[in-house]
Amino acid sequence: MKLKTVNFIGFVILGTVILSCSPKTEEPETIKDAYAEFFDIGTVLNAWQILGNDSAAVNVAIKNFNTVTAENAMKWEKIHPEPGVFNFEVADKIVEIAEQNNMKVIGHVLLWHSQTPKWVFFGEDGELTSRDTLLARLKNHIEVVLGHYKGKIHGWDVVNEAFNDDGTQRNTLWKKIIGDDYIQKAFEFAAEADPNTELYYNDFNMYKPQKVDSVIKMVNDLREKGVKIDGIGMQGHYGLKDNPLLNEFEASVKAYSELGVKVMITEMDITLLPFPSPGNGADVGMRFELEEGLDPYKEGLPDSVKVELAGRYSDLFRVLLKYSNSVSRVTIWGVNDLYSWRNNWPIRGRSDYPLLFDRQNQPKLVVDSLITLANQYKN
Repeated sequence: MKLKTVNFIGFVILGTVILSCSPKTEEPETIKDAYAEFFDIGTVLNAWQILGNDSAAVNVAIKNFNTVTAENAMKWEKIHPEPGVFNFEVADKIVEIAEQNNMKVIGHVLLWHSQTPKWVFFGEDGELTSRDTLLARLKNHIEVVLGHYKGKIHGWDVVNEAFNDDGTQRNTLWKKIIGDDYIQKAFEFAAEADPNTELYYNDFNMYKPQKVDSVIKMVNDLREKGVKIDGIGMQGHYGLKDNPLLNEFEASVKAYSELGVKVMITEMDITLLPFPSPGNGADVGMRFELEEGLDPYKEGLPDSVKVELAGRYSDLFRVLLKYSNSVSRVTIWGVNDLYSWRNNWPIRGRSDYPLLFDRQNQPKLVVDSLITLANQYKN
């Protein structure tokens, strides 16, 4: 890793230099320090880590990142599992960790078609509830959650994954029951509940042209109606060689930057494993069986692939540095490879290596590469 030098403190007395008792030391430069003048570098913590069961991973997060997101603790099924029942224990702990260590907290997520309890969408008779009832439940959820964390959350993913790759709206229960304006309503409720927190739209495959066009249209439509939206979250679940191609990635970052909103890579990881079907993405409902050749690195990662991973991250970060006037944050989706969701999606039990730190919490080659890249842009 790159090293930064801590110099002696010197005093001059009658022409003699007296050195203080503090020795000259060197300590590794962290990635959050290297990118401080460009954009925030974040990570995600899971409940096991947040509740103190892996202090080593939490220490890596505190030392190397300056924003933190709860992987699941703020999703509806965890924080609001039953009508009138709110469970803030784990989410409160992540806020406490952040406050003690000068880290920004990103709230994830207020409205999503996945990991939302069934009671939200159905009545006691088992039938789909009405538009008015679902809107009331959504508003109550947002008011209570944002009210609980008012002044403590830097920004919220308000709506997650509302569009298909072809640019059409997903036909979720939110859309089916409320209608096309459910996205607008969610942002309105969030802005009313906490006017001072930043509000984001978040989605995967945000580099695909038809989705780019639809998201841009959505942002412009909201702003024309006076609805607050502060940023676009590009999830960043990418592949080693494509998904996206570099020119696709840059085109999308440029397009979102020209909107005048903040641009974020919110869930970045780079899978090194073969995908079992054409395409990629991050649809959590997708599942496949393990077949021969689909878990090539279960005994460890070859040095040549470590170099490829560092190069891929560097290529993507080079684009983000180019647009750093608009890019406000890059969040790596996990502290280390051990906890990455990529190990179990879309095939359970594989060994992936998509993050910046290995399973022993040691920085990988990619960390030094990214620090070197940032320092080159400072010169």
